Order: sequence, then structure tokens, then C-alpha cells
Amino acid sequence: MDSKGDYRGIVHRTDAELKAWLAKQPGEAAIEPDLPVIDPHHHFWDAPNRGLYLIPELLADLAGGHKVVSTVFLECRAMYRAGGPEAMRPVGEIEFVRGLAAMSASGTYGACRIAEAIIGHADLALGAAVKDVLEAEIAAGGGRFKGIRFTTPSDSDPVVAKHVSRYVAPKQLLEPKFRQGFAQLAPLGLTFDSYMYHPQLPDLIDLARAFPGTTIILDHVGGVLGVGTYAGKRQEIMASWRKDIAELAKCPNVRVKLGGLGMTAFGFDFHERAAPPSSEELAQAWRPYIEPCIEAFGPERCMFESNFPPDKQSCGYTELWNAFKHITAKATTAEKRALYSGTAAKVYGLAVP
Repeated sequence: MDSKGDYRGIVHRTDAELKAWLAKQPGEAAIEPDLPVIDPHHHFWDAPNRGLYLIPELLADLAGGHKVVSTVFLECRAMYRAGGPEAMRPVGEIEFVRGLAAMSASGTYGACRIAEAIIGHADLALGAAVKDVLEAEIAAGGGRFKGIRFTTPSDSDPVVAKHVSRYVAPKQLLEPKFRQGFAQLAPLGLTFDSYMYHPQLPDLIDLARAFPGTTIILDHVGGVLGVGTYAGKRQEIMASWRKDIAELAKCPNVRVKLGGLGMTAFGFDFHERAAPPSSEELAQAWRPYIEPCIEAFGPERCMFESNFPPDKQSCGYTELWNAFKHITAKATTAEKRALYSGTAAKVYGLAVP
């Protein structure tokens, strides 16, 4: 994906195709509909190559009955400024989402506090000079801007490349200039969301140890690959991934998002089926990825995420949260409070349900 969000060649269906496919789902009632949920990871965009996902589309997904009280927007290179210094163009995304958040705050769209927090992007490879960008984003966010995401999913397998949004050079987290930029986050009170593939987890472990004062959030349980050269090797891959997750959990400044498993790179076949899966099927497939994270980090350092609309490639919003609730059926009330809202509220400075 380029700075304007070029998704050509990715294994994705169009909005119309997705709508027709999801309509084949018989529909489920929300499990534990009174449990407050903060969705700490979703996107907004409006682009010919990605489709449309704004407040009406999000509200249509929320209509399934889960008690989503607030959400966090995650950067996706939407609505960058068309002109001005290249480094400052991501500020446009903050301005765009702040406008949507203001619309939600009017109450016109219901009680859910949409985009209560905003996670943007800034090029940390600028080194210390990125501070100017971060300060501009803080100003543009009007109190909602909480941090940045810097995505680094990189793999040489051409099949994997069909599932990622853009080319990313390897080993960026280890670059000295990148770390000079990373060092600007904590003094400004900003967090760092990281999306990568599972073979890159050692790089994040190294980064977390080098900057113990910066809050790091690992997105999508570490991006476990299951396509291309990684297909058919799930047991072997899971053993290595679990080891790295356990090591990463030793870093007290790291949190993990439980989700993203609907993305096609994980290697599940849900998107290829004639009809969407049930929440029970999703729970069975996703449990081996979610439970080890909760065991390693503890509920107070884990948060469930929707990752919509990307995860819509595999399931509906109601079924996704039902799957999570199947997995946590035996959890205590306190554990559920942390997993579904408490951890996200603490990390992103949100109102506690």
C-alpha cells in the first residue's frame, strides 16, 4: 500500500461481494449482550480501491447486539493530506477521524463513543525530527490522539505479499534512526502499536527491552502466518510463536490485542467458504492463538479487538465477538472486564465503562 492506500493485488473481496456473502449467515444473537465492550481496533476509509467504511457502516456492524460503548481508530493511511511536507501528510488522517468522532459525540449516532481515541501514523525513520509531526498530530487530535502505529509486516514469500497491504523493508525496528524516532514517543505520553508477522517478534522483544518506558501494543496476536511457505506447518509455527509470545510477555511495557485472526494471511479458509462460519467454528479455530496470549500476559494486559473491516473477510461483527465470548466463557467477571474493556481503557486513556 502506498501513502494513498493502494491495495491492488491483495486477497480481498469488494464491499458488494462481502455484503452478499455475509447475508448468507443465518444470524446469531449476541452472547452476554450486557457486557460492556471497548473495541480498541478498527478503521475508517473511503477509497475506490478499498471501499467505504465510515460511521454508517460501523453502526450497521454494531447493530448486532453487543454493548460496544466506545471504539479506538487505528491508522490505515486514510485521508492523508494531498499537499505540504511529506512528513506532515499523516496529520490529515487525524483531522479526518477527529471530525467523525465529533459527529459521534453529538449523540446523533447513538451512545457509542466512536473514535474516542485515535492512533495515527508518523514516520519514525525520520529520527528525532519526527517530534514535529507528533506534536502536530497531538494538536490535530484535540485530546483524542493517543499514539501511533508503525506497521512492519515483512516476508520474502511472494504468496505472503498477496495478503499484505504494502511492501515493508525488513528489520526496521532495529535501525538506529528508527529508534531515535521511537524515543520521542514516551516523553509525549504516546503509545506504539505494532503490526508484524510472527517471525519478526524477536525484533519487537529487542525494542521493548531497549525502551521499557514506552507502552507497546502488539496487534493481531503477532501476525501468525499460515499461507505460502507457512501453509501446512501450523504445529511447528505455533511452537515457535508461543515461545516468542512468552518471552515478549516478560516485558512489562507490552500489551497484546486479541484479534486480527479474520485476515487471510493467517491461513484459515473461512473466506473461501460458500457461507460465513458460525461463532463456534471461529472460536475453535482461534482459541489456540488467543488462550496462549492470555496465559502469558494475563487478562490485565490483553484486549479483544475487531480489526474491522479487514476481519470482515472471514465473518460478521456479531459472530466475531460471540466467538471471543465462547473462548472466555469460563473466565471470571473481573477477567472479562479487563479483556473486553478495562485493558483498552487503561492503555488508551478512555472512560471506564
